[in-house]
Amino acid sequence: MQDSIKQWILALGEDPNRPGLVDTPRRAADAWKYLVRTTPPEAPAELLQNAIFETENNHMVIVRDIEIYSICEHHLLPFFGVCHIGYIPRGRIVGVSKLARLADLFARRLQVQERLTHQIARTLMDTLKPAGVGVVIEARHLCMMMRGVEKQNSRMVTSAMLGTIHSSVAARNEFLQLARQPSTLR
Repeated sequence: MQDSIKQWILALGEDPNRPGLVDTPRRAADAWKYLVRTTPPEAPAELLQNAIFETENNHMVIVRDIEIYSICEHHLLPFFGVCHIGYIPRGRIVGVSKLARLADLFARRLQVQERLTHQIARTLMDTLKPAGVGVVIEARHLCMMMRGVEKQNSRMVTSAMLGTIHSSVAARNEFLQLARQPSTLR
């Protein structure tokens, strides 16, 4: 990877031997290994399986404002934002931190936001088997902000709604209202 980064620096017309760039291939390789992590296909379900608990609760559970950081697979530039995850339990709940870890697990891949949103929702639905799942991600994409159309204030919003949150207007509205509600925590 370091040799490839050195070649990339050369292709950009820079001198990889100048003082500020001498150690860049190592630092950049370390950064990319941290930013992009591949996981086996079973890892998301395994993550949740270790923290599933029985419950009688059948009211919506939402974790909002989960920070996400990812790399756009089209331009290899970052996108970042917040993820809101909600579900309606059907006899089982999952440890709250696992929802944030699930979002992270999928975000740390070369990714597109549309797929990221759906992967989180589908994994939660398949593993927890709730009545419904909703995921909304709002993100800023550096590939749109720093290049191309250069729209610094643009945000992309994606959603995935499964089960009752998809089929019931009331459940969908409750999820979206709670996901958009301004925080009272300060």
